[in-house]
Amino acid sequence: MRGYRAIKYTLFICCHVFWVVSAVLVAVGIYAKIAKEKDVVDTLMLDPALLLIVVGAAMFLITFLGCFGALRNATCLLKTFLGILVGILLLQIAAGVVGYLFTDMVMERTETLMMKAIVRYREDQDLENAIDFIQKKFQCCGVESYKDWSRNVYFECMDTNPSLEACGVPFSCCINLLNQTVVNTMCGYGMQPLQESMAGLSVFTMGCLEKIVWWAKHNLLLVAGLTAGLLLLEVCMICLAAAQISRIKKVHQLKNAKALRSRLERKDSYWSPAFADFDESDRRDRDK
Repeated sequence: MRGYRAIKYTLFICCHVFWVVSAVLVAVGIYAKIAKEKDVVDTLMLDPALLLIVVGAAMFLITFLGCFGALRNATCLLKTFLGILVGILLLQIAAGVVGYLFTDMVMERTETLMMKAIVRYREDQDLENAIDFIQKKFQCCGVESYKDWSRNVYFECMDTNPSLEACGVPFSCCINLLNQTVVNTMCGYGMQPLQESMAGLSVFTMGCLEKIVWWAKHNLLLVAGLTAGLLLLEVCMICLAAAQISRIKKVHQLKNAKALRSRLERKDSYWSPAFADFDESDRRDRDK
């Protein structure tokens, strides 16, 4: 009984934690979506707010099934939760295998997606902040090089471009000086026409795709540890759900067996032995 309770409440606590996290993600995504202007990006992969809402809502639904199923011993909900987790785990494994076998295709698709994000820079505040964070974090600029910013209408390097940022790059590409406290948002102006050696004195010239791949290769233990931890957590929750379903089935089987046994005992009490001597028993009763 203690083992069953440990399984039940461990699964409930794990699901409840993810349930709360998913609710926070949905709330943040909705707040960010409402706070935006109307004419913004509405593409799932390029809109961080929309992505938060979709991922958070999916997590909320899945973890709710686990929470309620574990707490109420509902095998139907637990089986649904178990099936969804197994499906997600298989999809993650398949994605990893496909990514390993078709690395060039994955890199090409990733590059295309990142180029689209650069084109839509300034159209969405959340997307702009995400790109700036990546460029600052990985000390990179653009997708392949700093000249990729010419694809954006604000930074396009043409004489007909009226933008003040024409032929420039965002301030997040700039190399900050030591002990610099004030951010110079105009530091990237006019950097695209310069040669890489000259531009490299003021801004990062390496593309973010190459820099992220380089970081992943040099931090394989961290990446592998995070991936293994996520997969292990999913496997643990799958095992807990399967164990609780098995225990519930055993309890139901024992109850059904007891009910059947009691029914049979009641039936036996209604029947007398086939060759019972009723006359003799009557005589004994009279003698008494």
